[in-house]
Amino acid sequence: MNRLAEWTLQRPIEDVDEKLPANAQAGDAAAVLKNGNPSPVAGTGKLPATVPLTPVRKRLRGRFWIGLVAVLFVAGGAGFYWWKHSQSQLPAGISYGNGRLEADEIDIDTKFPGRIAELHADIGDMVTAGQLVARMDTRDIQESLRKAQAQVKQAQHTIAEANANLEQQRTQQTLAAQELDRTQALLKNGWATKELFDQRKQALDGANAGLSAATDRVAEAERALEASEHDVGLYTVNINDNDLVAPRDGRIQYRISNIGEVLPAGGKVFTMLDISYVYMDIYLPAPEYGKIKVGTEGRILLDAYPDAPIPAKVSFVASQAQFTPKTVETQIERDKLMFRIRVRIDADRSRVHAASVRSGLPGVAYLRADPNVVWPKNLQGAP
Repeated sequence: MNRLAEWTLQRPIEDVDEKLPANAQAGDAAAVLKNGNPSPVAGTGKLPATVPLTPVRKRLRGRFWIGLVAVLFVAGGAGFYWWKHSQSQLPAGISYGNGRLEADEIDIDTKFPGRIAELHADIGDMVTAGQLVARMDTRDIQESLRKAQAQVKQAQHTIAEANANLEQQRTQQTLAAQELDRTQALLKNGWATKELFDQRKQALDGANAGLSAATDRVAEAERALEASEHDVGLYTVNINDNDLVAPRDGRIQYRISNIGEVLPAGGKVFTMLDISYVYMDIYLPAPEYGKIKVGTEGRILLDAYPDAPIPAKVSFVASQAQFTPKTVETQIERDKLMFRIRVRIDADRSRVHAASVRSGLPGVAYLRADPNVVWPKNLQGAP
């Protein structure tokens, strides 16, 4: 940069109507910058015109953006060419679609309203089916349980008393029957009166009625005992249901509540991922969808593991089309209606690789509609 340009950048820009003559020499420019002040150009007696900096900056900025757009365009074109070239390597009979790896989410909720007393798991923990992960405060239910247990004991005593009364009534009924038989024999020989016979008969009828009532009281006491025992069972079940356990093997994904919080019935405490049900949903246009059926063999290739194709199978094929989600890239841009297909990884394989199971990993699922087609080398995967 010459001294004239340096002076232009350092000094404030002034509006000058005149222009530097075309025949001005380099010596004239030097004269202008003498002692740091502008001087009349030799031979003209006029000040030199300064070049405004703003238009220069705008031109430079415009060139920069044009160059950047050109670089991005070239890079995008190269990426698109590579993508098309890689997809063109797929043999006929293999379809593919973009998606995200998902696992079934299971909410671990409360059955009854209550306060969280204990937590035995946290985010990221691997849990097994039946493992205790949280415990609710059950002091009120435990008191109800003790009350029901006391009622059971009371019903047992009532049954014992009813049985004793029944035995007494049975004895009285036996005695009344014997007395009636003797009176009837005496009546035939004229040694007893008809009045005495009637009294013995009425005594037997009363004994039979007392026996029947005693029998009913025993049955009633037994039913009361059964009701109390059912109450004990109910409270025991409720207490056990307040111990929250993992329903399946999986990983704790979220902890929604903390110790001491009071939750309503159905309040969420944890959300876990079922590692035995891992899948990817993809969307295919009608020409490709028609070739796919449940059981079609597939491969899932995750962006995070591009060299490790995962064997899978189609477990669901939608019967109705739907509009393409925003997150799905389509090969044919004019296709607006797509069919959802679920590609599921084998449950045993998912359990073996449980530590690597994550939800939300993007990737591509490839489906082999024609079983006679050989998988490309990069999709063959482990047997």
